[in-house]
Amino acid sequence: MGLTSETTVYVMAVLAAICVALLVWLWPRLARQTPLQVLGRLAAVGVTQVALIAAFACWLNSSYQFFGSWGELFGNVDTAPVGVTQASADNGDGTVTGVSVKGALIQPAGDEQLSRVSGLPTGNPAVNGRVESVKVIGRRTGVVDPAFVYLPPQYFQKAYHRQRFPVIVALSGYPGSIFNLAQYLRVSQTAGELQKSGQMQPTIMVMIRPTIAPPRDTECVDVPGGPQTETFLAKDLPDALKSSYRVGHDASSWGVMGYSSGGTCALQLTMRNPHVYTTAGALSPDYKIKDDPTTGNLFGSGLARVNRVNGHDLMWRLKHLPAPQVSVLVADSKNGEKGYPQTLAFIKAVKAPMRVVSILPDHGSHNFPTWVREMPATLKWMNQQLTFPQDVVPRHHKPGRTTVRASGPEPSEPATRRR
Repeated sequence: MGLTSETTVYVMAVLAAICVALLVWLWPRLARQTPLQVLGRLAAVGVTQVALIAAFACWLNSSYQFFGSWGELFGNVDTAPVGVTQASADNGDGTVTGVSVKGALIQPAGDEQLSRVSGLPTGNPAVNGRVESVKVIGRRTGVVDPAFVYLPPQYFQKAYHRQRFPVIVALSGYPGSIFNLAQYLRVSQTAGELQKSGQMQPTIMVMIRPTIAPPRDTECVDVPGGPQTETFLAKDLPDALKSSYRVGHDASSWGVMGYSSGGTCALQLTMRNPHVYTTAGALSPDYKIKDDPTTGNLFGSGLARVNRVNGHDLMWRLKHLPAPQVSVLVADSKNGEKGYPQTLAFIKAVKAPMRVVSILPDHGSHNFPTWVREMPATLKWMNQQLTFPQDVVPRHHKPGRTTVRASGPEPSEPATRRR
């Protein structure tokens, strides 16, 4: 039984109900005050509570897809297959629909999560676009991370068959998943609506999680002696996408966005790697990465620890380092979110050539309804900053066969403020 399957949820619910029934039935028999019966009562209550909590946790995980498998839950994640040492030989001129060779950096994935997402495009992809479920393999890090990739209708149209496209990478929070990005944040659905109405140029949307070593929260940090999350997202992911999709090769056509810790990661990636991402959209972010019980020690020890900590403190970077030539959007609610003062301080600290705009609604919370309301304005603004690639695919390229499984009212827009 898969961790997220309905069967698992039903089985855990039945086990919890049996435990409750047994507790009621056994309680009179354990009523005496002998040591053995006291221990029996404690054991019965403890087992029942564990069963109830496990059943609720399974239901919650099945609904929000925090962990996709038992292996992820217990920290046993895939690693890259042996022999993956370089990008595929087509130099980024192919598509994932041609991935079928050993060692490809983008490979087909199962559609269990994708099939549960509502509102995805169906029918002719040249008319409605398509969402593909894939695995991204890190050439440097050995990480294997699931992703959904939205391809706009133009990607499949003859007039664009040699054209590359801008890219926006969307990152989930912790312990979020690509399912949350697709189902609850509605990344591909919102982008498709905006592009269809002409409010957004054709753009490839890549939905991926920054949690590359679940259940540990590694933020966007290259942990000394541990998971190399920044390397994966700033080097492996772009390389993998360029090797299999018609995406722009210049940083001016690459943006990254996210919510909560994913928004923190978007700012970190853009300000620390302006040669990779030039635009960021951060919904309810933090501006400093710190150790906590979910992260463990992210920065190592010794003299280098202070430099690593400062390097991931964006306020410190704005004060002590040259500002990168990037554009960022930050969103926080005046009432309902605790990070509003820090967001104002960040906006004030930004200096040229870096640019910042903001979405600052009067009310909102740290949740999906707030972020969904901010999504259209965020995507439209980010898209305006990205350049449509001028480079094209060589004429001699011949796409491969399809092997990847595919999928089948805009909220009110908050005002943005430009600085």
